[in-house]
This record gives sequence, C-alpha cells and structure tokens, in this order.
Amino acid sequence: MSYILVGSAWVYANGSLHIGHLAGLLPADVIARYHRAKGDRVFFVSGSDCHGTPVSIRAKQENKSPQEISDAYHEEFKECFEKLGFSYDLYTKTSSQHHKEFVKDFHRRLYNSPYIYEKEAPRAYCGYCGSFLADRYVTGLCPVCKEAARGDQCDCCGAVLEPESLIKPECAVCHQAISFQISKHLYISLSKLEPQIKSFINAHSHWKKNAVAFSEKYIGEGLKDRALTRDLDWGIKVPKEGYENKTIYIWTENVLGYLSASKEAAGEEFSNLWGKEAKHYYVHGKDNIPFHTIILPALLIANGEGWHLPDEIVSSEHLTLEGRKISTSQNHAIWIKDIINEYQPDSLRYYLLANGPEKRDADFSIKEFKTSHNSELVGAYGNFVHRSLTFIKKYLEGTVPEGKTEREIKEKIDSLFKETGERIERGCFREAVNRIFEFVRFANKYFDSEQPWITRNTDRKKCENTLFQCVQISACLAVVLYPFLPFSSEKVCRWLGVSEKWKRQNVPAGYVLPEIEILFERLEK
Repeated sequence: MSYILVGSAWVYANGSLHIGHLAGLLPADVIARYHRAKGDRVFFVSGSDCHGTPVSIRAKQENKSPQEISDAYHEEFKECFEKLGFSYDLYTKTSSQHHKEFVKDFHRRLYNSPYIYEKEAPRAYCGYCGSFLADRYVTGLCPVCKEAARGDQCDCCGAVLEPESLIKPECAVCHQAISFQISKHLYISLSKLEPQIKSFINAHSHWKKNAVAFSEKYIGEGLKDRALTRDLDWGIKVPKEGYENKTIYIWTENVLGYLSASKEAAGEEFSNLWGKEAKHYYVHGKDNIPFHTIILPALLIANGEGWHLPDEIVSSEHLTLEGRKISTSQNHAIWIKDIINEYQPDSLRYYLLANGPEKRDADFSIKEFKTSHNSELVGAYGNFVHRSLTFIKKYLEGTVPEGKTEREIKEKIDSLFKETGERIERGCFREAVNRIFEFVRFANKYFDSEQPWITRNTDRKKCENTLFQCVQISACLAVVLYPFLPFSSEKVCRWLGVSEKWKRQNVPAGYVLPEIEILFERLEK
C-alpha cells in the first residue's frame, strides 16, 4: 500500500464552472479512483478559491459581499462535482477557518526563512474603483512584444511581467488609467531559490511537455522575486506585526490548500501522506503550470520543514468550444450546472477523457459529442454488455453457464489491466481509454464470430462457453473502465457481483443475473 495525494486545481469562486474547467480537472478523479482500486491509501482533495480580486469584483457587480459570492459558487461547485462523480475525500474552500489557520501558521514559519525580505514597491491603484489591483487585473501593452498583456504575464510572447512595466496600464474592470502607489510588502526571493527549483525541475523531465517547457522557460529567463502580501481587504490577514492591514497574496495561500485540505482529510495519517515514500499528483490546466512547478515548490522549500515536493504534474492544454475560444464574458461557454442535467455524467466523462486537451488543444463539439456517445458508449461498450447478459437471461435461464477462460482472452485482459494502469500513472488518459475500446471492439467481434444465436441450437456446450467468456470480459471491462466511467461501471459490477478492485475478475458459473437494463440511451442528433 502506498500513500497517494491527488490534488486538483482550486477553481475561482467568482463564476460558474464551464466545460473547459471539467476537461482539466477530470483526470484527477481517474487517478484517485485507479489508486483506490489498486489498494493504495488515497486522499483526493481540492476546493474553491474564494479570496482575491476576482471574487471582490464579482461581489461589487452584484452588490453582495465577497463571502456571499464565494459561498454561493462553492455550493454550486460541490453539487456539480458530486453529479459528475468526482470522488473527493475533501472538497473545501480557502475561506474555511481550518485553511486560514493553517496558512497563517505556515507563513509565520516562512517569514523566519532567509528567503523572505521586506521591500517597498509600486502597487497598482485604480482611483475609479477605489482599490488596489491584483497584477492580473492590470492590462496594457507588453514592453517586450507590444501586444496586449496582463500585469503578471504576456500570453502572446510569454514574458513574465510586473504591472508597472506595462505600456499604458489600465484597470481591467473599468478600463480607466491607473496610478502606482508605494507600499511595503514581504517578498520571497525566488532568485535565491532558483538553483534548487532548477534542480527539482531537471529531475522531472518525464512531466508533460507543456509543464517542462513552461518551467524551463521561466528558469531560463531568471526567476524574479515575488510579493507575498497585498493591499487588499478580502483575504487572509498577514500574521506579522506591522502588516495588519494587508492580506496574504492569493497565489501564496491557494496552493497551500493542498496541504491544509490533506491535513484535514488525513488527520493522523498526514505525516505519512507527506512522507518521502508518498506519491503526489497535481492536476490542472496549462495556465496553472508555474504555480505548481515553481511557486508551490518554492514555498515548500523556503518553509524549511522538509515538505514533500510534487511528483507528477498532470497539466492539460486548452479546450475550445465549437472552434472558438471559450469566453465567459461573451457567454460562449457550456456551463456545467446546465449540461449535467441534460446528459449522463459518464457520457461527458468519456468524451472529455477520450478527446480532451491532454497533449494539445482540443475542441468540444455537441455534434461530435453525440456521435462519440452513440458510436462508442451505445454501439460498442453498452451493446456488448447488454447483448451478452440479455442473451443469458433469455436463453440460459439467467444463469452464468459453465466455461473456462480462454488463454487468449485471459492474456488480453491481463495486458489491458497492466497497460491501462501504466497509462493512468503517466497521465496518458486518451491512450488508456482508446486502448480499452480497442478491446471492446475485439469483444464484439468475438461474440459475432462465435455466433451463440446459432450454437445454442447446434452446439450447446460451445454456446455456453462463449457466454461464459463474455461475462468475464464484461466484468473486467467494468473494472478497468471504473476510474473513467464510474456510474455505468458500478451498475455492471453490481449485476455481476464483482468488486472494483484492480485485477482480473471472475464471475462463477451458476451465478444468477438480476434484471438488466440498458447502460446508455442513444442521443438524438
């Protein structure tokens, strides 16, 4: 048994979840379910990112408090994730008292580190909005490529920026020109930590290409020291004398949610979960890469308590919608709270895992989604399980017949478990799903070639052996698909009386099948 931490990115609680969020977060649930099925001790955690400027701005727009806004979206997120089958051990929020106290305690120790210092620096202030602005809420022209950029980075050339370096800086909310006011803040010296961060990244060359490329790019440009504190009201108060009116900068407290949430979930096992022998997965989208490969490791190292550094970075690319970039401001999005009431969760999970932005940008199309559902889930997987089990119900008195697993089928199943597990651990979910469905197609061909509808009259023993094979295949498919399609897999496992343990299953002869229903309904185009 191994201790496994699976952390999925914390979503800003300032707007509803959309299909792009789901594409980036789904792999985390696959990893968690797989390791549990293997028998590992898994803690799958995440939460809602409730602090910072985005939430404050939404609160102003709706004439509510940031707490009201973030709490409402947090509850919406929880409901969405539950309906989609996310098996969180704990889904919490950064505004919880437990998280606040953990972060304050972590920062108190952090401030005694040789990597922390005080510095006066200009801070962006919008007179029209009457507030200081987070870097990402300052917009202007990039000083490097002269294209439109945010105050933290340029998406066009990739340059890491400071708001004061922008040409013609303005407030991203009201689009008015901003000023800069001098303010004293605590900084973390990423420049001093650069050798350790560089060594850490070099030791993980097996990460996804985008994680390695982005991290090496930041290292190549030279890591710049970053502020730990901010002149904002909504957030966690800085636990240091003289900083009572400041809050902890959101990027140095939300990534600590993995620690605070896992401590709350693991209890006495927390030290084992963060020990040297544990394995940690961090699952998120492309935009969050530097926060998990540079910022989080920097905080953990600077804290000085020997924290376990990230092992696996599972970072997806972008998902577009019907050929266009998803835009929440233009309402060009599919909202999770709406789509989960229209389609089976396994259908959404299958499409995004088999066709998602795992290694390159991918597009979500309703037409392709329905085609995929009808072809693979209805026509291939659902068809095989249904035709096999209903044949037994109709012609074999509903009882699993005598038979012995054929060598070829046994070898294919054993290979499928091994290869699928390896692919999940490497973050290759598309490959894993597509490989499983290759086996599904083999299973359908086997059923067709054996022609049990004929042999039931001409060779009863052969017919029974064929259906015995099909039952074992159905059971093993349910288990190997369980991390990906938990709802349909749970049904098949229940019908066949098998567990979800990650191994080849056996349904004994004489087992009486219960009533069988259709796994997936065809979708009208």
